[in-house]
Amino acid sequence: MHRQLLPLLVTALALALAAPAAADSPDRTMHGYAADTWKSFVAMTDENTGLPADNVSSEGVRSEYTSPTNIAAYLWSTIGARDMKVISRRDAQTRLAQTLGTLGRMERHEKSGQFFNWYSPKTGAKLTVWPVDNSTVFPFLSTVDNGWLAAALMMVERAEPSLAAEARKLYEPMDFGFYYDPEVGQMRGGAWDDPPPQCNVPKDGDYFTCHHYGTLNTEPRIASYIAIARGQVPAEHYFKLFRTFPSTCDWSWQEQQPAGVTRSYEGVDVFEGHYSYRGKNLVPSWGGSMFEALMVPLLVPEEQWGPRSWGVNHPLYVQSQIEHGRQDAGYGYWGFSPANKPEGGYSEYGVDAIGMNPDGYSSNNDKTRVDGGFGDCRPAQPTPPQSAYTNGVVTPHASFLALDFDRKAALKNLSKLRKHFDVYGKGGFYDSVNVQTGKVSKFHLSLDQGMIMAALANELTGDRLQRYFSTGSVEAKVRPLLAEEEFTAGAGGGR
Repeated sequence: MHRQLLPLLVTALALALAAPAAADSPDRTMHGYAADTWKSFVAMTDENTGLPADNVSSEGVRSEYTSPTNIAAYLWSTIGARDMKVISRRDAQTRLAQTLGTLGRMERHEKSGQFFNWYSPKTGAKLTVWPVDNSTVFPFLSTVDNGWLAAALMMVERAEPSLAAEARKLYEPMDFGFYYDPEVGQMRGGAWDDPPPQCNVPKDGDYFTCHHYGTLNTEPRIASYIAIARGQVPAEHYFKLFRTFPSTCDWSWQEQQPAGVTRSYEGVDVFEGHYSYRGKNLVPSWGGSMFEALMVPLLVPEEQWGPRSWGVNHPLYVQSQIEHGRQDAGYGYWGFSPANKPEGGYSEYGVDAIGMNPDGYSSNNDKTRVDGGFGDCRPAQPTPPQSAYTNGVVTPHASFLALDFDRKAALKNLSKLRKHFDVYGKGGFYDSVNVQTGKVSKFHLSLDQGMIMAALANELTGDRLQRYFSTGSVEAKVRPLLAEEEFTAGAGGGR
């Protein structure tokens, strides 16, 4: 070697060693999150049935119940793990085949092809006794849970050609028109095949919920998209859903009085209402949680298909969650969505001001709420000070849902949570943390881990996971509806 080159090589080597490790790059960080999160699914999944438990503790204790949504989360997480090269193609195919085989043997509602809400992950048997306390279970057919399972099966069909026929055989009998109420133009929340103790509406030997899924910006719209794409409900159903409830005094029970205009789409008059929060106008969700608004765009590119509607609303919704955590509540962290309570149990968390439900969802265990009033119909109440927001609860999956809309803020928030709290284990992020006390719920929930895996897979593969669902009939039938609409969301809100 020429002696004049030696100092240059030494200098270059020193600079290389001093440079930040490649692992510090956002993509490497996200891939590490995905690899660890996948470990939680391995821990949750029964080796004989391929069904994931609803949750698993940090000690490896699995729950003895699962749901269609949990199974769906495992299916798309398996595809995502394969596409991110966390697991091999053979491993993914084996896992998917095992789960589909079990689904094919599980009891479901013969008339509608819908799955029941709770099964044993060990056997696949429908639950009629709750394993936690031996109470009676009235088997329920959930609109939204079946929506997620049908979506996952449609993804398997496209993502794994060797299992396409088997996946199609499972989802084709699933009729979402079963839940549709043509008089209202909306779907009911679900049904029972035997009379339950709850309020119900009997019809043709089944017993439907008294309530409908009437709000657009909530997660049941995944079932609406599938039903529209498959021709099981008319396209006008999309415009029969409430953006906000009306602004008249008859509706003054809702969180605040909306403003907006009425427009007509597909022959349906739609009140394009919005709420105002911290200088932003946005279409609220039911409770103000992250997963209501942003779980569906994990599978559907709503912000691209509806640039004047969801393309405006989704970023504003994320920014509202961020500002609530940092400004209104002063937690220093953000990300509020239904999750385990760190102290035990389960709760719905959100930003109360951007949800229509007047009784929730709060960002803290102490249920601090706001009341913006309703014009002359209901007086506004004083805005709670920061000091009122005690025992705030942040769930990491909410930050992952924000990746597509503010990657930098989401990764920074996750990094801070990991740095300041014992919120990360062998299976990735634990479910939630009380940011005041530092108490952590050391559980992994299949639903929440599934949202994390889907968000990461989209970020790291150029939205490949999303395309498995959204291409084909979904795009052909749903995209024109979203493209047609214009929300009244945007900057410049009054509150």
